[in-house]
Amino acid sequence: MNNDTLIEKINYECPFCDNLHSIEIHKRITKALVKDTVVEYEQTYYYCPIEDEEFTPDKILDQNLLKARDAYRKQKGLLTSEQIKKYRNNYGLNQVEFSNLLGWGDVTIQRYEKKLIQDETYDQLIRLVGEDPAFALNQLDKHRNNFQEDRYNQIRNILKNQIREKKNLSLIIQSIKNIYIQYEEESELNGYKKIDIDKIANILAFFAKYNDPLYKVRLMKLLWYTDALHFKKYNKSITGLVYCHLPLGAVPEAHEEILRLPSIKVEEEQVTDNGAWYRIYPTKEVNLNLFSTSELEILTTVSNYFKNMTGRQISDYMHREKAYIKTEKYQLISYSFAKELKDFN
Repeated sequence: MNNDTLIEKINYECPFCDNLHSIEIHKRITKALVKDTVVEYEQTYYYCPIEDEEFTPDKILDQNLLKARDAYRKQKGLLTSEQIKKYRNNYGLNQVEFSNLLGWGDVTIQRYEKKLIQDETYDQLIRLVGEDPAFALNQLDKHRNNFQEDRYNQIRNILKNQIREKKNLSLIIQSIKNIYIQYEEESELNGYKKIDIDKIANILAFFAKYNDPLYKVRLMKLLWYTDALHFKKYNKSITGLVYCHLPLGAVPEAHEEILRLPSIKVEEEQVTDNGAWYRIYPTKEVNLNLFSTSELEILTTVSNYFKNMTGRQISDYMHREKAYIKTEKYQLISYSFAKELKDFN
């Protein structure tokens, strides 16, 4: 098949040859019928080159069935098995505890993560609990008798902490939105894009992960180059951030609030005569699904190009850009200058 891909070769006890030899593991996009609905999913299978035969071990067959069911769930707008598992892990619960918190039988969540497809009513309740720790706390109190006292108190503290964190995040997001309310209209100041806080948070985590060590000054320049290079190539910024001409280079409006987003952690590492050094650490995995192919291309290009430069070197590099030379101190930088950006080579 055209979409067939060889993944790897392993030594395996072949069921056709009845001995241990090299077996190929392949993947391909195929179709299956799930609940009267045809879905496409990625199927894994083993191939014996000696007998020219395919086979699927039981463990791989189970994985393929789960992929088919998850393809159905996506098609119907239901949570996938991985999304359910993510919600559960976010609260530090095992499968039985998550079921008990929801008021269901002990093995219900296990079945949804492994085999069965939940109906819409169950899906809605899982989604409500997973996305709203305050609602999850209400469910925990409602089904308190399902838990030992010590474990009940532990889970309650986890949920209370998440409620506080969510409230703090809401305040941070609102602070950023308040500053950007004057940039609601798409223009050359925001790169013809309204501010996208989810993408900003994940770009912060991306640079913190792939540019270690990462410091505040350097991060600000990486953000500008990411938006400017994407604008140069595609006439649109990625984040919608508005940048200001400051002594060390371009800095986004609301940068202090942006640095409080929970996708990163900022620590004061040392203090010198020139001020404090703030190091940036990632606190979450990057959600690459948020980004288009062109956006991922730009993120990777900028990350790799400046990887071995210090914050000072990047600042000096940016000081030679037309965007910096042609603007005054504290002046907002138009994205039109991105068309004159130096080549990345």
